[in-house]
Amino acid sequence: MQMTSVVTTENLSFRFNGVEILSDIAFTLEKGEFLGIVGPNGSGKTTLIRLLLGLIKPTGGMVTIFGQSGDVFREWRKIGYLPQKIAAFNPHFPATVEEIVALGLLSGKSFPRRVARGDRKSIEDAMALLDITSIRHKLIGELSGGQQQRVLIAKALVAGPELLILDEPTTALDPEGRERFFATLKNLNGDRGVTIIMITHDIGTIGLHASKLLYLDKTLVFFGSFDDFCLSTDMTDYFGEHSQHVICHRHDT
Repeated sequence: MQMTSVVTTENLSFRFNGVEILSDIAFTLEKGEFLGIVGPNGSGKTTLIRLLLGLIKPTGGMVTIFGQSGDVFREWRKIGYLPQKIAAFNPHFPATVEEIVALGLLSGKSFPRRVARGDRKSIEDAMALLDITSIRHKLIGELSGGQQQRVLIAKALVAGPELLILDEPTTALDPEGRERFFATLKNLNGDRGVTIIMITHDIGTIGLHASKLLYLDKTLVFFGSFDDFCLSTDMTDYFGEHSQHVICHRHDT
């Protein structure tokens, strides 16, 4: 069975004010894979995501998304994106949960952009998936940080993306919320075939869920399966045996 590449980078680099932020990043992500991106603070993780999304232009190399060069990519509705930092919503911000979720459908529409009658099922399904139907009429500013995060995840999912990109999505979630969140990702990835890229600082937990690991420290330290990571003597030398074991605890027998 032939695999379909969703994301490919070749010699991808980015400099800012003469400082090398990322250097020579090359990897390919196939359809239906779940990639966890990890690395220390300042390693370039969010910069890599911004390059993939075309929010900034590389100073070297290239990005291909669904077989198209990122700078000419026109099918952005195939991509759902949740950025790292969400703005704190004013309690009087005049938008309900349902209205915020619906906004995720508008980017793929021509002007005048409005939610059509046929969009209702997509909105209902996204709210149900994130368990926010019961708060649909609440103002977004009235919700807790965890609830707001679930609303924004629903907004990223409502258009039925083929690629979902999440930057530190669990920071505002409590332990129960994180468990529910990863169950949702398992459903999207395993049952619906959505390709997922997720930045996280929790390298031990991501090993339980993602199929691939990309460790970044301004350059590509490791890219491959968790099995390969856990069996790699090079990674043992790089991280130390204890740290490698923490990441690989799902392989314990």
